[in-house]
Amino acid sequence: MRRKHSRANGMRASIAAAAARFMAEDGIDSFALAKRKAARALGAPDTEALPANAEIERALHEYRALYQAEEHPERIAGLRELAFAAMQALQRFHPYLTGPVLSGTAGPYAKIELQLFPEDPKEVEMFLLERRLPYETEEGRRFSGDRVHAVAVLTLEWQEVPLRLSVFDPRDERVALKTTRSGKVTERAGIAEVRALIDEDVATAP
Repeated sequence: MRRKHSRANGMRASIAAAAARFMAEDGIDSFALAKRKAARALGAPDTEALPANAEIERALHEYRALYQAEEHPERIAGLRELAFAAMQALQRFHPYLTGPVLSGTAGPYAKIELQLFPEDPKEVEMFLLERRLPYETEEGRRFSGDRVHAVAVLTLEWQEVPLRLSVFDPRDERVALKTTRSGKVTERAGIAEVRALIDEDVATAP
């Protein structure tokens, strides 16, 4: 039994490492997709326990520290600068940065992800139309406890980088939101916090 448990743990670690490599090198930004691809590549059986997202995120930080020690911090710093500029432009909609750019795991093709909480969701679309910024829209869902929150998702190019705007009801600004019902609360940072991250990036740059 102990040997079987040890073998399973070894496979989990191998899947986490492979998933991290796929995310770092291929620009995959979905933990679920990366771990499935890694499991297939390693020939892991369907019943094999897959690593948690947190395990892959740790492996991703380790991979980048070892193999992308110079290019990755520069990429994150640049994306955070662009995110900050977008947040300033969208300041009246109460923007928050979330996703890989905030966590520092963004790959080569990462999107900047912002959450907005306008008084009227249509104001965001009017803002983009007035500035002749073409966008695509789709519907999404977020969760808090057992409650489902509808969200409009607008995707556009911001200074040649994909920008993804999730537009919420203003009452949701004080709610801890998750991307899945059973997932962890999505971390987010306001303008002042992002500015502090940028200052930290500058201070720690080689």
